[in-house]
Amino acid sequence: MTEHLLFERDGHVATIRFNRPQKLNAMTPEMAQAMIDAVAECNANSDIRCVILTGAGDRAFCAGSDIRDLDRYDTPWTFRNRPEYCDALRSLRKPIIAAVNGYAFGGGLEIAMSCDIRVAAETATFAAPEIKLGWIGGGGMVAHLARSVGPSNAAKMVLTGDPVSAAQALEWTLVSDVWPLDDLENRSLELAHTIASRAPIAASTVKDNLRAAASMPLDEAVAYERDLQTICFATEDAAEGRRAFAEKRAPVFQGR
Repeated sequence: MTEHLLFERDGHVATIRFNRPQKLNAMTPEMAQAMIDAVAECNANSDIRCVILTGAGDRAFCAGSDIRDLDRYDTPWTFRNRPEYCDALRSLRKPIIAAVNGYAFGGGLEIAMSCDIRVAAETATFAAPEIKLGWIGGGGMVAHLARSVGPSNAAKMVLTGDPVSAAQALEWTLVSDVWPLDDLENRSLELAHTIASRAPIAASTVKDNLRAAASMPLDEAVAYERDLQTICFATEDAAEGRRAFAEKRAPVFQGR
């Protein structure tokens, strides 16, 4: 990876960690490329079954793109075609947890919303502050917020740019859990290991199913879910699950 984006492994769980705490873990083009590479590694490695994304230090998860780096793009078109870290995250086929340990602002909020599950420290805050600088988010900000917190709350966030506390984010269902900062990493790792213990093909299929459910009419989404269920039912893991149930033991899934 790079010194500013760390990649760690703990069994079947990989952790991607933003590592510019002195700059609130703001993203640089080099970090964006490293993120793309990390996602490719996770997709290619069948031994990785769940991913955690978090930030170094206790102040910030990620404060979005480093504003000073934006002047490196010589034209708006070059800016439009830059390596996009949120697109990379949405291409990840493994379940991913955003463990938000501080500021999740701008692109950092978009990064968190590109993950499947979001958990937060009590000290975390969330904001879409781009409007204060004269632009709007471009990594899925409005689309994700409208789905996560509802149209009115989304409008309030993107039109004011003002931050939302972890407690408010939990009330709005932007995050699933809020824990003390000192517990965040261990609790996130525990959750990731639980997910990693499940059938990997089924877990990857769940991601497809969730995305379809958000964009398809109900009848089509149910039909698609039934097709996905049939695919999973035909796997060796499903047979192992049935055997383990009959034998009253924990299943050992192989991702086959």
